[in-house]
Amino acid sequence: MNELARPQRGMVWRLVLALVLGVAAAGSAVALLATSAWLITAASAQPPVLLLMVPIVAVRAFGVGRGVFRYVERLVGHDAAYRVLGETRARVTGRLEKLAPLKSQRQGDLLARLVLDVDAVLDLWLRVLLPVAVAAVTATATVALLVLLLPAAGVAVALAVLIACTVVPWLTARTAEHAERSIAGARGDVAATTTETLLTAADVLAYDAVETVLDDFTRRDAHLAAAERRSAWSTGLGSALLVVCVGGASIAALVLGSTANIAGAVFAVLVLTPLALADVLGGIPAAAQLALRVRASLARVEELVDTPQPVTDPRDPLPLPPGRDLQVNLLRVGYDDTDVLDGLTVDMPAGSRVVITGASGSGKSTLAAVLLRFLEPRGGEVLLDGVDLSSLEGDQVRTVVGLLTQESHVFDTSIRENLLLAKPGVSDLQLWKALYRARLGVFVENLPDGLDTMVGEHGARLSGGERQRLAFARLLLADRDVLVLDEPTEHLDEETGRALLADLFAAAGDRTVVLLTHRPELVPPHVPRQLVCLT
Repeated sequence: MNELARPQRGMVWRLVLALVLGVAAAGSAVALLATSAWLITAASAQPPVLLLMVPIVAVRAFGVGRGVFRYVERLVGHDAAYRVLGETRARVTGRLEKLAPLKSQRQGDLLARLVLDVDAVLDLWLRVLLPVAVAAVTATATVALLVLLLPAAGVAVALAVLIACTVVPWLTARTAEHAERSIAGARGDVAATTTETLLTAADVLAYDAVETVLDDFTRRDAHLAAAERRSAWSTGLGSALLVVCVGGASIAALVLGSTANIAGAVFAVLVLTPLALADVLGGIPAAAQLALRVRASLARVEELVDTPQPVTDPRDPLPLPPGRDLQVNLLRVGYDDTDVLDGLTVDMPAGSRVVITGASGSGKSTLAAVLLRFLEPRGGEVLLDGVDLSSLEGDQVRTVVGLLTQESHVFDTSIRENLLLAKPGVSDLQLWKALYRARLGVFVENLPDGLDTMVGEHGARLSGGERQRLAFARLLLADRDVLVLDEPTEHLDEETGRALLADLFAAAGDRTVVLLTHRPELVPPHVPRQLVCLT
Protein backbone atom coordinates (compact mmCIF):
# COMPACT_ATOMS: atom_id res chain seq x y z
CA MET A 1 0.00 0.00 0.00
CA ASN A 2 1.16 3.53 -0.76
CA GLU A 3 2.74 5.00 2.36
CA LEU A 4 0.75 8.22 1.96
CA ALA A 5 -2.57 6.36 2.24
CA ARG A 6 -1.57 4.07 5.11
CA PRO A 7 -3.94 4.54 8.07
CA GLN A 8 -2.73 5.14 11.57
CA ARG A 9 -3.28 2.39 14.10
CA GLY A 10 -6.40 4.03 15.51
CA MET A 11 -8.08 3.99 12.09
CA VAL A 12 -7.62 0.28 11.36
CA TRP A 13 -10.51 -0.89 13.53
CA ARG A 14 -12.86 1.57 11.83
CA LEU A 15 -11.91 0.22 8.42
CA VAL A 16 -12.32 -3.38 9.63
CA LEU A 17 -15.76 -2.49 11.00
CA ALA A 18 -16.68 -0.96 7.63
CA LEU A 19 -15.56 -4.19 5.96
CA VAL A 20 -17.68 -6.33 8.30
CA LEU A 21 -20.73 -4.13 7.73
CA GLY A 22 -20.15 -4.19 3.97
CA VAL A 23 -20.02 -7.98 3.99
CA ALA A 24 -23.19 -8.05 6.07
CA ALA A 25 -24.99 -5.77 3.57
CA ALA A 26 -23.79 -7.68 0.51
CA GLY A 27 -24.49 -11.03 2.21
CA SER A 28 -28.00 -9.85 3.06
CA ALA A 29 -28.61 -9.00 -0.61
CA VAL A 30 -27.47 -12.44 -1.76
CA ALA A 31 -29.38 -14.18 1.01
CA LEU A 32 -32.51 -12.16 0.18
CA LEU A 33 -32.53 -13.39 -3.43
CA ALA A 34 -31.73 -16.97 -2.47
CA THR A 35 -34.38 -17.08 0.26
CA SER A 36 -36.95 -15.41 -1.99
CA ALA A 37 -36.27 -17.96 -4.73
CA TRP A 38 -36.71 -20.82 -2.25
CA LEU A 39 -39.87 -19.26 -0.75
CA ILE A 40 -41.62 -18.62 -4.07
CA THR A 41 -40.82 -22.07 -5.39
CA ALA A 42 -41.81 -23.81 -2.15
CA ALA A 43 -45.03 -21.76 -1.88
CA SER A 44 -46.10 -22.87 -5.36
CA ALA A 45 -46.69 -26.35 -3.92
CA GLN A 46 -49.17 -24.81 -1.40
CA PRO A 47 -47.74 -26.35 1.79
CA PRO A 48 -49.10 -25.40 5.22
CA VAL A 49 -48.36 -21.75 5.94
CA LEU A 50 -46.54 -22.61 9.15
CA LEU A 51 -43.88 -24.36 7.07
CA LEU A 52 -43.18 -21.07 5.28
CA MET A 53 -42.96 -18.84 8.32
CA VAL A 54 -39.21 -19.15 8.75
CA PRO A 55 -38.34 -18.15 5.15
CA ILE A 56 -40.98 -15.39 5.26
CA VAL A 57 -39.37 -13.90 8.35
CA ALA A 58 -35.92 -14.43 6.81
CA VAL A 59 -36.92 -12.50 3.66
CA ARG A 60 -38.12 -9.60 5.78
CA ALA A 61 -35.00 -9.69 7.92
CA PHE A 62 -32.63 -9.80 4.94
CA GLY A 63 -34.60 -7.06 3.16
CA VAL A 64 -34.44 -4.73 6.15
CA GLY A 65 -30.91 -5.78 7.08
CA ARG A 66 -29.54 -5.02 3.62
CA GLY A 67 -30.62 -1.38 3.87
CA VAL A 68 -29.61 -0.95 7.50
CA PHE A 69 -26.20 -2.58 7.07
CA ARG A 70 -25.53 -0.59 3.89
CA TYR A 71 -26.43 2.70 5.58
CA VAL A 72 -24.26 2.05 8.63
CA GLU A 73 -21.44 0.74 6.44
CA ARG A 74 -21.46 3.97 4.43
CA LEU A 75 -21.35 6.04 7.62
CA VAL A 76 -18.51 4.06 9.15
CA GLY A 77 -16.59 3.63 5.89
CA HIS A 78 -16.75 7.30 4.91
CA ASP A 79 -15.88 8.39 8.45
CA ALA A 80 -12.81 6.15 8.44
CA ALA A 81 -11.76 7.12 4.92
CA TYR A 82 -12.08 10.85 5.64
CA ARG A 83 -10.07 10.44 8.81
CA VAL A 84 -7.32 8.72 6.80
CA LEU A 85 -7.56 11.53 4.23
CA GLY A 86 -7.20 14.11 7.01
CA GLU A 87 -4.10 12.38 8.34
CA THR A 88 -2.65 12.14 4.84
CA ARG A 89 -3.34 15.79 4.07
CA ALA A 90 -1.76 16.81 7.37
CA ARG A 91 1.37 14.78 6.59
CA VAL A 92 1.63 16.26 3.09
CA THR A 93 1.06 19.81 4.35
CA GLY A 94 3.63 19.31 7.10
CA ARG A 95 6.15 18.16 4.52
CA LEU A 96 5.40 21.05 2.18
CA GLU A 97 5.95 23.49 5.04
CA LYS A 98 9.56 22.33 5.10
CA LEU A 99 9.86 22.89 1.34
CA ALA A 100 8.45 26.44 1.39
CA PRO A 101 8.77 28.67 -0.48
CA LEU A 102 8.07 26.15 -3.26
CA LYS A 103 8.62 27.86 -6.62
CA SER A 104 9.25 24.89 -8.89
CA GLN A 105 5.56 24.09 -9.43
CA ARG A 106 2.88 25.86 -11.44
CA GLN A 107 0.27 27.22 -9.05
CA GLY A 108 -2.70 25.43 -10.64
CA ASP A 109 -0.87 22.11 -10.85
CA LEU A 110 0.30 22.44 -7.24
CA LEU A 111 -3.30 23.09 -6.17
CA ALA A 112 -4.48 20.04 -8.14
CA ARG A 113 -1.90 17.87 -6.38
CA LEU A 114 -2.81 19.15 -2.93
CA VAL A 115 -6.58 18.80 -3.46
CA LEU A 116 -7.57 16.43 -6.26
CA ASP A 117 -4.59 14.07 -6.14
CA VAL A 118 -4.56 13.81 -2.34
CA ASP A 119 -8.31 13.10 -2.51
CA ALA A 120 -7.36 9.88 -4.30
CA VAL A 121 -6.93 8.45 -0.80
CA LEU A 122 -10.74 8.45 -0.54
CA ASP A 123 -11.07 6.55 -3.81
CA LEU A 124 -8.44 4.08 -2.69
CA TRP A 125 -10.38 3.07 0.41
CA LEU A 126 -14.01 3.65 -0.60
CA ARG A 127 -13.94 2.53 -4.23
CA VAL A 128 -11.01 0.14 -4.45
CA LEU A 129 -9.90 -1.66 -1.29
CA LEU A 130 -13.17 -1.96 0.67
CA PRO A 131 -15.39 -2.94 -2.33
CA VAL A 132 -12.88 -5.55 -3.49
CA ALA A 133 -12.54 -7.02 0.00
CA VAL A 134 -16.34 -7.12 0.48
CA ALA A 135 -16.80 -8.74 -2.94
CA ALA A 136 -14.12 -11.36 -2.26
CA VAL A 137 -15.58 -12.41 1.12
CA THR A 138 -19.21 -12.41 -0.07
CA ALA A 139 -18.48 -14.26 -3.33
CA THR A 140 -16.48 -16.91 -1.46
CA ALA A 141 -19.34 -17.48 0.99
CA THR A 142 -21.87 -17.68 -1.88
CA VAL A 143 -19.78 -20.19 -3.81
CA ALA A 144 -19.40 -22.30 -0.64
CA LEU A 145 -23.23 -22.36 -0.25
CA LEU A 146 -23.73 -23.46 -3.85
CA VAL A 147 -21.08 -26.16 -3.51
CA LEU A 148 -23.04 -27.57 -0.56
CA LEU A 149 -26.24 -27.61 -2.61
CA LEU A 150 -24.71 -29.06 -5.80
CA PRO A 151 -20.92 -29.41 -6.08
CA ALA A 152 -20.84 -29.33 -9.89
CA ALA A 153 -22.90 -26.13 -10.04
CA GLY A 154 -20.79 -24.62 -7.26
CA VAL A 155 -17.59 -25.31 -9.20
CA ALA A 156 -19.08 -23.74 -12.34
CA VAL A 157 -20.08 -20.64 -10.43
CA ALA A 158 -16.65 -20.54 -8.75
CA LEU A 159 -15.00 -20.58 -12.17
CA ALA A 160 -17.19 -17.71 -13.36
CA VAL A 161 -16.44 -15.75 -10.18
CA LEU A 162 -12.72 -16.38 -10.62
CA ILE A 163 -12.85 -15.02 -14.17
CA ALA A 164 -14.89 -12.02 -13.00
CA CYS A 165 -12.36 -11.28 -10.25
CA THR A 166 -9.17 -11.77 -12.28
CA VAL A 167 -9.50 -11.74 -16.07
CA VAL A 168 -12.21 -9.06 -16.28
CA PRO A 169 -10.47 -6.47 -14.05
CA TRP A 170 -7.12 -7.23 -15.70
CA LEU A 171 -8.61 -6.68 -19.15
CA THR A 172 -10.43 -3.55 -17.99
CA ALA A 173 -7.29 -2.12 -16.43
CA ARG A 174 -5.21 -3.09 -19.46
CA THR A 175 -7.45 -1.24 -21.91
CA ALA A 176 -7.67 1.80 -19.61
CA GLU A 177 -4.04 1.89 -18.46
CA HIS A 178 -2.83 4.68 -20.73
CA ALA A 179 -5.94 6.79 -20.19
CA GLU A 180 -5.95 6.42 -16.40
CA ARG A 181 -2.26 7.25 -16.06
CA SER A 182 -2.68 10.39 -18.13
CA ILE A 183 -5.89 11.66 -16.46
CA ALA A 184 -4.18 12.90 -13.27
CA GLY A 185 -1.51 14.81 -15.16
CA ALA A 186 -3.99 16.19 -17.71
CA ARG A 187 -6.29 17.30 -14.89
CA GLY A 188 -3.43 19.16 -13.23
CA ASP A 189 -2.46 20.70 -16.57
CA VAL A 190 -6.00 21.98 -17.12
CA ALA A 191 -6.12 23.37 -13.56
CA ALA A 192 -2.77 25.14 -14.03
CA THR A 193 -3.82 26.59 -17.37
CA THR A 194 -7.13 27.78 -15.92
CA THR A 195 -5.39 29.49 -13.00
CA GLU A 196 -2.84 31.18 -15.25
CA THR A 197 -5.55 32.32 -17.67
CA LEU A 198 -7.56 33.92 -14.88
CA LEU A 199 -4.52 35.58 -13.28
CA THR A 200 -3.32 37.01 -16.60
CA ALA A 201 -6.73 37.95 -18.02
CA ALA A 202 -5.95 41.67 -18.12
CA ASP A 203 -2.69 41.15 -20.04
CA VAL A 204 -4.33 38.67 -22.39
CA LEU A 205 -7.03 41.19 -23.24
CA ALA A 206 -4.52 44.03 -23.57
CA TYR A 207 -2.45 42.12 -26.13
CA ASP A 208 -5.50 40.75 -27.96
CA ALA A 209 -4.33 37.20 -27.29
CA VAL A 210 -7.68 35.80 -26.15
CA GLU A 211 -8.06 33.47 -29.12
CA THR A 212 -4.56 32.05 -28.72
CA VAL A 213 -5.01 31.45 -24.99
CA LEU A 214 -8.45 29.87 -25.43
CA ASP A 215 -7.13 27.62 -28.22
CA ASP A 216 -4.38 26.42 -25.89
CA PHE A 217 -6.90 25.81 -23.09
CA THR A 218 -9.26 23.98 -25.49
CA ARG A 219 -6.43 21.74 -26.64
CA ARG A 220 -5.50 20.77 -23.08
CA ASP A 221 -9.15 20.26 -22.11
CA ALA A 222 -9.69 18.09 -25.21
CA HIS A 223 -6.74 15.93 -24.16
CA LEU A 224 -8.32 15.41 -20.73
CA ALA A 225 -11.76 14.72 -22.24
CA ALA A 226 -10.28 12.16 -24.65
CA ALA A 227 -8.58 10.34 -21.78
CA GLU A 228 -11.83 10.32 -19.79
CA ARG A 229 -13.73 8.95 -22.81
CA ARG A 230 -11.23 6.11 -23.18
CA SER A 231 -11.60 5.43 -19.48
CA ALA A 232 -15.41 5.36 -19.78
CA TRP A 233 -15.18 2.93 -22.70
CA SER A 234 -13.09 0.56 -20.59
CA THR A 235 -15.62 0.87 -17.75
CA GLY A 236 -18.40 -0.17 -20.13
CA LEU A 237 -16.33 -3.08 -21.36
CA GLY A 238 -15.76 -4.30 -17.81
CA SER A 239 -19.46 -4.05 -16.93
CA ALA A 240 -20.43 -5.99 -20.05
CA LEU A 241 -17.93 -8.76 -19.36
CA LEU A 242 -19.12 -8.98 -15.76
CA VAL A 243 -22.72 -9.46 -16.93
CA VAL A 244 -21.52 -12.22 -19.26
CA CYS A 245 -19.74 -13.98 -16.38
CA VAL A 246 -22.69 -13.75 -14.00
CA GLY A 247 -25.18 -14.76 -16.70
CA GLY A 248 -22.93 -17.64 -17.71
CA ALA A 249 -22.76 -18.81 -14.09
CA SER A 250 -26.56 -18.78 -13.84
CA ILE A 251 -26.96 -20.69 -17.13
CA ALA A 252 -24.34 -23.24 -16.03
CA ALA A 253 -26.24 -23.75 -12.75
CA LEU A 254 -29.46 -24.12 -14.77
CA VAL A 255 -27.99 -26.80 -17.03
CA LEU A 256 -26.24 -28.73 -14.27
CA GLY A 257 -29.18 -28.47 -11.89
CA SER A 258 -31.67 -29.72 -14.49
CA THR A 259 -29.76 -33.00 -14.83
CA ALA A 260 -29.41 -33.51 -11.07
CA ASN A 261 -31.97 -35.09 -8.77
CA ILE A 262 -32.68 -32.10 -6.54
CA ALA A 263 -35.80 -30.46 -5.15
CA GLY A 264 -37.42 -27.64 -7.11
CA ALA A 265 -36.79 -25.06 -4.40
CA VAL A 266 -33.09 -25.94 -4.29
CA PHE A 267 -32.97 -25.79 -8.09
CA ALA A 268 -34.37 -22.25 -8.00
CA VAL A 269 -31.75 -21.23 -5.46
CA LEU A 270 -28.98 -22.64 -7.68
CA VAL A 271 -30.17 -20.76 -10.75
CA LEU A 272 -31.05 -17.40 -9.23
CA THR A 273 -28.39 -16.94 -6.55
CA PRO A 274 -25.52 -16.34 -9.03
CA LEU A 275 -27.51 -13.38 -10.38
CA ALA A 276 -27.19 -11.71 -6.98
CA LEU A 277 -23.41 -11.67 -7.49
CA ALA A 278 -23.83 -9.10 -10.26
CA ASP A 279 -24.29 -6.39 -7.65
CA VAL A 280 -21.57 -7.80 -5.38
CA LEU A 281 -18.94 -8.10 -8.10
CA GLY A 282 -20.07 -5.06 -10.07
CA GLY A 283 -17.49 -2.75 -8.54
CA ILE A 284 -14.43 -4.91 -9.22
CA PRO A 285 -13.74 -3.89 -12.86
CA ALA A 286 -14.23 -0.23 -11.97
CA ALA A 287 -12.02 -0.68 -8.89
CA ALA A 288 -9.22 -2.16 -11.00
CA GLN A 289 -9.50 0.73 -13.41
CA LEU A 290 -9.70 3.34 -10.66
CA ALA A 291 -6.66 1.81 -8.95
CA LEU A 292 -4.54 2.95 -11.89
CA ARG A 293 -5.79 6.52 -11.53
CA VAL A 294 -5.27 6.43 -7.77
CA ARG A 295 -1.74 5.15 -8.24
CA ALA A 296 -0.95 7.92 -10.73
CA SER A 297 -2.43 10.59 -8.44
CA LEU A 298 -0.57 9.41 -5.36
CA ALA A 299 2.62 9.16 -7.42
CA ARG A 300 2.22 12.87 -8.26
CA VAL A 301 1.82 13.66 -4.57
CA GLU A 302 4.86 11.53 -3.72
CA GLU A 303 6.87 13.35 -6.38
CA LEU A 304 5.97 16.61 -4.69
CA VAL A 305 6.66 15.31 -1.19
CA ASP A 306 10.00 13.81 -2.28
CA THR A 307 11.23 17.18 -3.55
CA PRO A 308 14.66 17.72 -1.95
CA GLN A 309 14.43 19.88 1.14
CA PRO A 310 16.33 23.14 0.50
CA VAL A 311 17.22 23.59 4.17
CA THR A 312 17.68 20.94 6.86
CA ASP A 313 17.34 22.01 10.46
CA PRO A 314 20.10 20.76 12.77
CA ARG A 315 19.31 17.77 14.95
CA ASP A 316 20.46 19.65 18.06
CA PRO A 317 19.91 23.35 17.32
CA LEU A 318 21.71 25.96 19.38
CA PRO A 319 19.69 28.51 21.37
CA LEU A 320 19.02 31.85 19.72
CA PRO A 321 21.83 34.28 20.62
CA PRO A 322 20.96 37.59 22.33
CA GLY A 323 22.76 39.86 19.87
CA ARG A 324 21.55 40.93 16.42
CA ASP A 325 24.82 41.53 14.54
CA LEU A 326 24.85 39.79 11.15
CA GLN A 327 27.97 38.77 9.26
CA VAL A 328 28.17 37.22 5.80
CA ASN A 329 31.58 35.63 5.26
CA LEU A 330 32.71 34.31 1.85
CA LEU A 331 29.17 33.17 1.05
CA ARG A 332 28.73 30.80 -1.86
CA VAL A 333 25.20 29.78 -2.83
CA GLY A 334 23.22 28.92 -5.94
CA TYR A 335 20.76 26.61 -7.65
CA ASP A 336 21.44 23.31 -9.40
CA ASP A 337 25.01 23.47 -10.72
CA THR A 338 25.24 27.26 -10.90
CA ASP A 339 26.59 29.52 -8.16
CA VAL A 340 24.68 32.80 -7.98
CA LEU A 341 26.84 34.27 -5.20
CA ASP A 342 30.47 33.32 -4.68
CA GLY A 343 32.68 34.88 -2.02
CA LEU A 344 30.28 37.56 -0.76
CA THR A 345 31.34 39.19 2.51
CA VAL A 346 29.17 41.80 4.25
CA ASP A 347 29.02 43.08 7.85
CA MET A 348 25.58 44.11 9.08
CA PRO A 349 25.84 45.45 12.64
CA ALA A 350 22.66 45.74 14.70
CA GLY A 351 20.73 48.88 13.79
CA SER A 352 22.70 49.52 10.58
CA ARG A 353 21.38 50.33 7.11
CA VAL A 354 22.84 48.14 4.37
CA VAL A 355 21.97 48.71 0.71
CA ILE A 356 22.86 45.81 -1.55
CA THR A 357 22.49 46.61 -5.22
CA GLY A 358 23.03 44.80 -8.48
CA ALA A 359 21.42 43.95 -11.77
CA SER A 360 18.59 41.45 -12.06
CA GLY A 361 19.96 37.95 -11.55
CA SER A 362 22.95 39.10 -9.54
CA GLY A 363 21.76 37.23 -6.43
CA LYS A 364 19.85 39.77 -4.33
CA SER A 365 16.79 37.58 -3.76
CA THR A 366 19.08 34.59 -3.27
CA LEU A 367 20.82 36.43 -0.45
CA ALA A 368 17.40 37.21 1.09
CA ALA A 369 16.53 33.51 0.96
CA VAL A 370 19.78 32.64 2.77
CA LEU A 371 19.22 35.26 5.47
CA LEU A 372 15.77 33.80 6.20
CA ARG A 373 17.00 30.17 6.11
CA PHE A 374 15.00 29.34 2.99
CA LEU A 375 18.19 28.26 1.21
CA GLU A 376 21.32 26.46 2.39
CA PRO A 377 24.74 27.97 1.58
CA ARG A 378 27.20 25.81 -0.35
CA GLY A 379 30.15 27.53 1.21
CA GLY A 380 31.05 30.28 3.62
CA GLU A 381 28.84 31.21 6.55
CA VAL A 382 26.20 33.62 7.80
CA LEU A 383 26.60 34.49 11.48
CA LEU A 384 24.04 35.93 13.88
CA ASP A 385 25.92 37.33 16.86
CA GLY A 386 28.72 34.88 16.06
CA VAL A 387 26.43 31.83 15.70
CA ASP A 388 26.16 30.20 12.28
CA LEU A 389 22.59 30.26 10.98
CA SER A 390 22.99 26.61 9.97
CA SER A 391 23.20 25.79 13.69
CA LEU A 392 19.76 27.34 14.30
CA GLU A 393 16.28 26.19 13.33
CA GLY A 394 14.70 28.06 10.45
CA ASP A 395 11.75 29.09 12.61
CA GLN A 396 14.18 30.54 15.16
CA VAL A 397 15.92 32.62 12.52
CA ARG A 398 12.62 33.95 11.18
CA THR A 399 11.68 35.27 14.62
CA VAL A 400 14.63 37.66 14.17
CA VAL A 401 14.69 38.26 10.41
CA GLY A 402 11.57 39.51 8.59
CA LEU A 403 11.04 39.90 4.84
CA LEU A 404 9.23 42.39 2.62
CA THR A 405 9.36 41.44 -1.07
CA GLN A 406 8.28 43.17 -4.25
CA GLU A 407 5.31 40.80 -4.31
CA SER A 408 4.42 40.40 -0.61
CA HIS A 409 1.08 38.65 -0.61
CA VAL A 410 -1.99 40.59 0.47
CA PHE A 411 -4.90 38.29 1.22
CA ASP A 412 -8.42 38.75 -0.08
CA THR A 413 -9.80 39.84 3.25
CA SER A 414 -9.95 42.95 5.41
CA ILE A 415 -7.05 45.22 6.36
CA ARG A 416 -7.50 44.05 9.95
CA GLU A 417 -7.16 40.36 9.08
CA ASN A 418 -4.13 41.01 6.88
CA LEU A 419 -2.40 42.72 9.81
CA LEU A 420 -3.45 40.10 12.38
CA LEU A 421 -1.62 37.48 10.32
CA ALA A 422 1.61 38.88 11.78
CA LYS A 423 0.44 38.95 15.39
CA PRO A 424 -2.94 37.33 16.14
CA GLY A 425 -4.93 38.75 19.01
CA VAL A 426 -3.38 42.23 19.24
CA SER A 427 -5.56 45.25 19.95
CA ASP A 428 -6.84 47.71 17.38
CA LEU A 429 -4.57 50.35 18.95
CA GLN A 430 -1.50 48.32 18.00
CA LEU A 431 -2.88 47.84 14.48
CA TRP A 432 -3.34 51.59 14.07
CA LYS A 433 0.18 52.24 15.40
CA ALA A 434 1.64 49.91 12.78
CA LEU A 435 -0.41 51.56 10.03
CA TYR A 436 0.64 55.07 11.03
CA ARG A 437 4.30 54.06 11.25
CA ALA A 438 3.98 52.72 7.69
CA ARG A 439 2.35 56.06 6.69
CA LEU A 440 -0.93 54.32 5.85
CA GLY A 441 -2.96 55.32 8.90
CA VAL A 442 -4.61 58.44 7.46
CA PHE A 443 -5.58 56.57 4.30
CA VAL A 444 -7.23 53.72 6.25
CA GLU A 445 -8.90 56.12 8.68
CA ASN A 446 -10.62 57.89 5.77
CA LEU A 447 -12.02 54.64 4.36
CA PRO A 448 -15.75 54.08 5.09
CA ASP A 449 -15.09 50.72 6.80
CA GLY A 450 -11.68 51.55 8.27
CA LEU A 451 -9.85 48.43 9.39
CA ASP A 452 -12.69 46.27 8.10
CA THR A 453 -12.21 47.45 4.50
CA MET A 454 -11.83 44.53 2.10
CA VAL A 455 -8.70 44.84 -0.04
CA GLY A 456 -9.63 42.41 -2.83
CA GLU A 457 -7.67 39.52 -4.26
CA HIS A 458 -3.92 40.24 -4.08
CA GLY A 459 -4.87 43.69 -2.76
CA ALA A 460 -6.51 44.64 -6.07
CA ARG A 461 -8.46 47.51 -4.45
CA LEU A 462 -5.24 49.17 -3.28
CA SER A 463 -2.62 50.99 -5.29
CA GLY A 464 0.88 49.52 -5.57
CA GLY A 465 2.26 51.86 -2.90
CA GLU A 466 -0.65 51.25 -0.54
CA ARG A 467 -0.25 47.51 -0.95
CA GLN A 468 3.46 47.71 -0.09
CA ARG A 469 2.77 49.94 2.91
CA LEU A 470 0.17 47.48 4.18
CA ALA A 471 2.68 44.65 3.86
CA PHE A 472 5.29 46.76 5.64
CA ALA A 473 2.85 47.57 8.46
CA ARG A 474 2.34 43.83 8.85
CA LEU A 475 6.11 43.37 9.02
CA LEU A 476 6.43 46.09 11.65
CA LEU A 477 3.65 44.48 13.68
CA ALA A 478 5.58 41.19 13.61
CA ASP A 479 8.38 43.11 15.40
CA ARG A 480 11.45 41.53 13.79
CA ASP A 481 14.89 42.92 14.64
CA VAL A 482 16.28 42.58 11.10
CA LEU A 483 14.17 43.77 8.16
CA VAL A 484 15.11 42.45 4.72
CA LEU A 485 13.50 44.57 2.00
CA ASP A 486 13.73 42.82 -1.38
CA GLU A 487 12.98 45.29 -4.22
CA PRO A 488 10.10 46.99 -2.33
CA THR A 489 9.87 49.75 -4.97
CA GLU A 490 9.91 47.47 -8.01
CA HIS A 491 6.44 48.27 -9.37
CA LEU A 492 6.33 51.90 -8.24
CA ASP A 493 7.21 55.11 -10.03
CA GLU A 494 10.30 57.03 -8.94
CA GLU A 495 8.53 59.60 -6.76
CA THR A 496 6.37 57.01 -4.98
CA GLY A 497 9.33 54.68 -4.56
CA ARG A 498 11.52 57.39 -3.03
CA ALA A 499 8.75 58.39 -0.60
CA LEU A 500 8.13 54.75 0.34
CA LEU A 501 11.81 54.09 1.08
CA ALA A 502 12.05 57.24 3.18
CA ASP A 503 9.08 56.09 5.24
CA LEU A 504 10.40 52.53 5.52
CA PHE A 505 13.78 53.64 6.86
CA ALA A 506 12.15 56.08 9.27
CA ALA A 507 9.65 53.53 10.58
CA ALA A 508 12.35 50.88 11.05
CA GLY A 509 13.73 52.74 14.07
CA ASP A 510 16.71 50.98 15.61
CA ARG A 511 16.17 47.79 13.62
CA THR A 512 18.70 46.56 11.10
CA VAL A 513 17.53 47.23 7.54
CA VAL A 514 18.94 45.29 4.58
CA LEU A 515 17.67 46.83 1.34
CA LEU A 516 18.10 44.74 -1.81
CA THR A 517 17.50 46.91 -4.86
CA HIS A 518 18.68 47.74 -8.36
CA ARG A 519 17.55 51.35 -7.82
CA PRO A 520 19.88 52.63 -5.04
CA GLU A 521 19.32 56.22 -6.19
CA LEU A 522 15.88 56.10 -4.55
CA VAL A 523 17.43 55.77 -1.07
CA PRO A 524 17.08 59.09 0.78
CA PRO A 525 20.49 60.84 0.84
CA HIS A 526 20.27 61.60 4.56
CA VAL A 527 20.15 57.89 5.47
CA PRO A 528 23.60 56.64 6.54
CA ARG A 529 24.17 53.33 4.87
CA GLN A 530 26.69 50.80 3.71
CA LEU A 531 26.54 50.20 -0.05
CA VAL A 532 27.42 46.77 -1.46
CA CYS A 533 27.37 46.13 -5.20
CA LEU A 534 26.84 42.60 -6.49
CA THR A 535 28.36 41.72 -9.85
